[in-house]
Amino acid sequence: MEESDASVDHGAPVWAAFGDLMASLLGAFVLVLVGVVAVQMELTSHLQDEVKKRQVEEQRRMSLEKALAIPLASGRITLNNGRIGISGQVLFEVNSDQLQPEGRQLLTSLVTPLKAYLGARNEMLMVSGFTDDKSIRSGRFADNWELSAQRALTVTRTLIDEGMPSSMVFAAAFGAEQPVVPNTDAAARAQNRRVEMAPVPKTANAGK
Repeated sequence: MEESDASVDHGAPVWAAFGDLMASLLGAFVLVLVGVVAVQMELTSHLQDEVKKRQVEEQRRMSLEKALAIPLASGRITLNNGRIGISGQVLFEVNSDQLQPEGRQLLTSLVTPLKAYLGARNEMLMVSGFTDDKSIRSGRFADNWELSAQRALTVTRTLIDEGMPSSMVFAAAFGAEQPVVPNTDAAARAQNRRVEMAPVPKTANAGK
């Protein structure tokens, strides 16, 4: 009987150590499982955010297309990724910032739909001027930067004159930067001479 009791006593620490090992393994497994679940939840949340973002962008694009349906159908403007494009030759002669009658008429037709769109979304309109890479041949402008700036200002002021609130629009100049196609020939350069208008979110201090 005494020998039997002694053997039981010797086995007890082994079972205790085994139990501790199993508890440690179980704890590690639970931690790993919790980590995996947390990562999956984060990925799911990120995916849902991306889906919502794309849905919002798609709704925004469709809303802008609807607002500009008439000028888009006429082919006088383009709409690409939320940017409204107008060929420079419709608005200005080469190396000029003087608006042509056809250009003024087009801008006038855009004011009402754009004003309604911007007002409904609490956004502003950025008017950007672009040129080709040819050097300026007119003494009125120092370079393409100045020409693109003056063209953007001309469009901006015309929009304001035709009823666009000044708090809803601002001008930007890009010169020969960001061409839509390489400036390889006259047709390509004509595409790069353009004005773009893009709705953008209002900043916190906009209008102050």
